[in-house]
Amino acid sequence: MGLDDDIAILAAAPVFGFLDRDALRLLTFAAERRELADGDLLFDRGDAADGGFVVLSGTIRLTPRHGGEPVRAGRSAVIGQLALFVRGTRPTQARAEGPAEVMRITPTLMRRVLEEFPEAAQAVHATLAEDLAAFVTDLDRVRVLLDDA
Repeated sequence: MGLDDDIAILAAAPVFGFLDRDALRLLTFAAERRELADGDLLFDRGDAADGGFVVLSGTIRLTPRHGGEPVRAGRSAVIGQLALFVRGTRPTQARAEGPAEVMRITPTLMRRVLEEFPEAAQAVHATLAEDLAAFVTDLDRVRVLLDDA
């Protein structure tokens, strides 16, 4: 895969769509790439979350901690969005379904990009704030439903 392909994949990923070509190029050059074979474990529940992943090719199956149906993440999907900004613990298991390639972006790298491209930082901040507000609204709806039950 070439530089232009990597940039296009990152640009299609939700949190990276705000970055200009120079910022995406920096991410592409500085991020760690990892190739996975069918069934390879990307990370397990409880592992340290020291970065997020962007799926470059293939499919990654995410298995929730409390059972339920697995979620499949394909090209341009961001896995562990919060881990792009802060370190924590992985709440799910991620395993390759067939051959796959991912790009790992650490909080240190993300911080560097946002410092060098402050307009992108503002856009990312606004989007994350909107996502958080929507999440809080959804939680309020659930609270009302539980109160009424």
